[in-house]
Amino acid sequence: MMQQDDLIGTTLGNYRILETIGQGGMARVYKAHQENLGRDVAIKVLPPWYTADRSFVERFNLEARLVASLSHPNIVTVHDANEQNGHLYIVMQLVDGGTFKHRLDHLQRASKMIDPTEVVSIFVQLADALSYAHAQGVIHRDIKPVNVLLDRSGRPILSDFGIAKVMASTKTHLTRPGAGVGTPEYMSPEQCQGGPVDGRADIYALGVMLFEAQTGRTPFISDNYPALAHSHIYEQPPRPRAVNPTIHPAIEHIILTALTKNPMQRYQTARDMAEALKHALTVMNGTALPHLTTNYYTAQQMPTTMQPVTPYAPLQPPMQQQAQQQSQQPLPPMQQPQQPMQQPLPPNVQQQMPPAMPIQQIPTIPPVQQISPQQIPTSQFPPSLRTPTMVDNHQNVLYTCFNCQHPNRPQMRYCTRCGYLLNQCTVCGERNPVSNRFCTKCGQPLAV
Repeated sequence: MMQQDDLIGTTLGNYRILETIGQGGMARVYKAHQENLGRDVAIKVLPPWYTADRSFVERFNLEARLVASLSHPNIVTVHDANEQNGHLYIVMQLVDGGTFKHRLDHLQRASKMIDPTEVVSIFVQLADALSYAHAQGVIHRDIKPVNVLLDRSGRPILSDFGIAKVMASTKTHLTRPGAGVGTPEYMSPEQCQGGPVDGRADIYALGVMLFEAQTGRTPFISDNYPALAHSHIYEQPPRPRAVNPTIHPAIEHIILTALTKNPMQRYQTARDMAEALKHALTVMNGTALPHLTTNYYTAQQMPTTMQPVTPYAPLQPPMQQQAQQQSQQPLPPMQQPQQPMQQPLPPNVQQQMPPAMPIQQIPTIPPVQQISPQQIPTSQFPPSLRTPTMVDNHQNVLYTCFNCQHPNRPQMRYCTRCGYLLNQCTVCGERNPVSNRFCTKCGQPLAV
């Protein structure tokens, strides 16, 4: 039997409580009706015993103020905040399309996966919302599917900034280092270690959520916090395509970049991750260069049965006979150009001109000696004459930048056009040449 909620049917301020719609980590959320404006809203109400903790009340009031200062289509709107009869409450817009968690659970029960185009659309909007919040000095620190609301059109709206932290207000110590605030399955390594965090912790959590949306599970699974924290700090996540082979390589690359242990090696801003997702969508839709199974490509695929071409190879007999026949044919007579009419020069100019050289004294050019192809020294020429469009004259293959599709030479570590890091080890962070298959520092296979 469900416990009766005493708040249902009562009034807080101008809001009449109608029903319970959710339970958060530190508050309960109700659907309410605002009498004076005639609209339905969502109210987050703290239990009465929390009001005795003034530091908790201070944290709640900070949440209300900072979220109310945010104005973004993908961030929940705060209408009001107040206290009545020992109840602290915050009034927000009502989003009645369920949560992203409900959407994923429904698809999993039907043994289906969410469409990749829908995934990219949702996560681009969430990344844009986080980019805006981070620019305002706000970190969410609890990104997870249950905190992503969906309206009836499918637009994602980020909610529950209840544990958000203002980067500029660290002097207040409202959230102490080591508090481990967040949900263990989605916490970044630096959160698990209890250290200071910034917006890149939200990017890590967004990567975990993207992993879950594409595979049906989180990267690390355990029933206790210490095991999950250890996995986030020390263990490498499984490759998404090992769990779900239908994941596009471009999406897998984004997930693994977001889940890098070292914050310096993740996307440095949520906007960077959003741009990577947009580019991945163009690749998946075929409007950009296709992504191949390896991190390199050649412009022309040579047939497997074709033998290597020898530079300046001798002509084969049929071609040689044809060349000899063409050389024996008499050349057409050279037509003598018509001499233009010469006007006599003035006497003073004729005196200044040197005397003409006799024809017998004009030096003759020695005749060109015929050299057979066998007599040409091959050492004077490059080892190969084949120069495909995307292959340079010194290497067999160029490696394409995932970000801008610019071809780079094998020894490059950064793209020569956009500066994108081409082949970074996700284990130790070593910046390897793009042609490496294994890390030169730790020997691990490179996620390219």
